Amino acid sequence: MNYTKDEVMQYVYEEDVKFIRLTFCDVYGRQKNISIMPDELERAFTYGIAFDASAIDGFGDVASSDLLLHPEPGTLVPLPWRPEHGRVVQMFSTITHPDGTPFACDTRSLLISAVEKAKAAGYEFTFGAEQEFYLFLLDENGQPTRIPCDTAGYMDIAPDDHGENLRREVCLTLEKMGIHPESSHHEEGPGQNEIDFRYSDAVTSADNALTFRRVVKTIAHLSGLAADFTPKPLADKPGNGFHMNLSLRNPFDEKILSQAIAGILASIRSMTLFLNPIAASYLRLGNHKAPGYVSWSAENRSQLIRIPAASGEFRRAELRSPDPCANPYLAFTLLIHAALYGIENRLTLPDPVNLNLYTADPQLLSSLVRLPGNLPEAQKAASSSDFIRRCIPGEILAAYCKH
Repeated sequence: MNYTKDEVMQYVYEEDVKFIRLTFCDVYGRQKNISIMPDELERAFTYGIAFDASAIDGFGDVASSDLLLHPEPGTLVPLPWRPEHGRVVQMFSTITHPDGTPFACDTRSLLISAVEKAKAAGYEFTFGAEQEFYLFLLDENGQPTRIPCDTAGYMDIAPDDHGENLRREVCLTLEKMGIHPESSHHEEGPGQNEIDFRYSDAVTSADNALTFRRVVKTIAHLSGLAADFTPKPLADKPGNGFHMNLSLRNPFDEKILSQAIAGILASIRSMTLFLNPIAASYLRLGNHKAPGYVSWSAENRSQLIRIPAASGEFRRAELRSPDPCANPYLAFTLLIHAALYGIENRLTLPDPVNLNLYTADPQLLSSLVRLPGNLPEAQKAASSSDFIRRCIPGEILAAYCKH
């Protein structure tokens, strides 16, 4: 909606807004917020709102715990599930130290810096997100079970698909917030769903990915269900993916896109820790269409990167390894840097692997580079990478490597 500060002040007054939630996330992408009243909004814009960073995972200790949130007026959106009278809105915020210096673990600001670097080099990246989630029943105490809400399969319809109404409500809620879903459907797993989004600039797409998780969990709770975005909720069923579609906008050049993809392939093992950040992430990789090898192909869904059939400005690369536990700001930051690395060094895309890797001959598979097979292996790949040290502050790397 792209409001200015003065327009936000006017909106809050005219729309009877009583609570303003200043939103941010920790280094792992978990959304946080602090609510302020309208009388505090001017102070928030002018000076920022202080909070205790020592209580936020990965943000530091009590010795240097004071940080400030600075709301960005252009990100104002209402929360439609809150009351019409005494409305609630949210704004994403940047984080600084009291002296005004940027906070190193503010991953949203990291992404903004990566976008600015790309623009300075003459490139603009857009992202489209596809996040999968399961819907589980609640027990008699209102706690989530591991019982799916249905037994439907891929793109099944109601009445077998019990998530149809919930997906509809999620899409309508997102539209009220200025976020535009592209499509939605039942996924392969029982009770598993997917909602996809139109392409946006990197920061907007990451903001939307965080907001999407919040909306789905809220609507599911109001519907008497629990939404689960973890990578492998059910051991013998498909995991939840967070497929990231990357494209270059103005100018578009097929060769440049190939170099960008080559850069991502060259950097992917060191990035995997941030795309698949928990132990359960590695139970998903290599199974049920989740990739296990560093490879690419056109349209082949067993590959790490596929390039769907399209042309011109619609040409894109889909990275299929990330899962919804990834911090989208960190993920998009690393993808931009890796793509720029490929472009700047004019890397050549390796030959495509036009095979189903789940049924391929073991001898062929032995010639391919594998993604890290577990969390410690991913941590080792990241901590020994010059690329990661150039792109990610040491504090964030240390936070990911201690888990």
